[in-house]
Amino acid sequence: MKLAVRLLMMLLIPAALFALPWWMLVAAPTGGSGPLFWVGTAVCLLGFAALPAAMFLGHGPAQSDPAVIVGDTLLGVVWVVFAWSVIGLFARGALAVGGVDGTRVVAVGVLVVSAVLVAWGVYEARRIPRVRTVDVGIRGLADGLDGLRVVVVTDTHFAALDRRRWSERVVEVVNAQRPDIACHAGDLADGSVLKRQAQVDPLGKVEAPLGRFYITGNHEYFGDAQGWIDYMASLGWQPLHNEHRVLTRDDDRLVIAGIDDPTGVGLPGHGPDLPAALAGVDAALPVVLLAHQPKQIADSAAAGVALQISGHTHGGQIWPFHYLVRLDQPVVAGLSRHANDTQLYTSRGTGFWGPQLRVFAPSEITVLVLHPQR
Repeated sequence: MKLAVRLLMMLLIPAALFALPWWMLVAAPTGGSGPLFWVGTAVCLLGFAALPAAMFLGHGPAQSDPAVIVGDTLLGVVWVVFAWSVIGLFARGALAVGGVDGTRVVAVGVLVVSAVLVAWGVYEARRIPRVRTVDVGIRGLADGLDGLRVVVVTDTHFAALDRRRWSERVVEVVNAQRPDIACHAGDLADGSVLKRQAQVDPLGKVEAPLGRFYITGNHEYFGDAQGWIDYMASLGWQPLHNEHRVLTRDDDRLVIAGIDDPTGVGLPGHGPDLPAALAGVDAALPVVLLAHQPKQIADSAAAGVALQISGHTHGGQIWPFHYLVRLDQPVVAGLSRHANDTQLYTSRGTGFWGPQLRVFAPSEITVLVLHPQR
């Protein structure tokens, strides 16, 4: 029964994604006849067949990288066209109320806007992320730690596209920010260490005198989470597997802790355990916690954490997907304040998952500059 449901979803979702664009851009403007109708229909049918096939070959047992690239890219493109077809549907309805037949004009508009956004989205996804600097007041932070620089990368998602050069340039930008602390907040790679390690290797050159820290995201648990934990440790990063470290500069101290992603509960010995991560922590010291998903903030606030650093949302990655993200997460991006004066910084992510597009959700390398809270 579960297999039947999955197969049905693999057909229904592409059908919905292609049906509306077919109607808006092919059937209605051509009147259901002529060469453009048949060519457009053939393109839509080919896409409808190719999408589930490529996704299955890429993300299923075969793990085909070429299929991943084709399937993910097609998914991103059709999502953009579908979203703007919805907008076009309302635009056409508004024109009709005014007595104007905007069928063809709206169809051309949807095509042009979609093409521009896809091209821009690919550029935004593949570019070196912009640096975003945010000042954060931390309660209990010693004056001697004022100006401490925490550089955050997250959701790099090294996958089928070879982005080793991109990885090297990200490291150059990170080091140029002169981090005291460097953090990777999870979703490091999609795939095994053997397949993706060449893209991850440049992270070993990140320089941060007070330490480099890494936690697992949900995507590590779709593959070899323990393998990535061990590999990051071999590169000189300190995995925070439900544990903490006390960082000292001169005589002033700060706690940095990390917990597993909630999806880790399916793997023995994994899953978030905040009490274990904070066991033995001096209550007078401020805690900065790495937790991949923003919704882990409820437990963090209850535990008195000063600042939680998260990723996971990608800022929605491809507009208007952020509305769906908001149904699952309390925050999509940026700095927010929660119960017990706990703050949360949610990064839009440094890389991208799946479709190599970012539309109205630019990637970032984040510099959190910590100050005593006045």
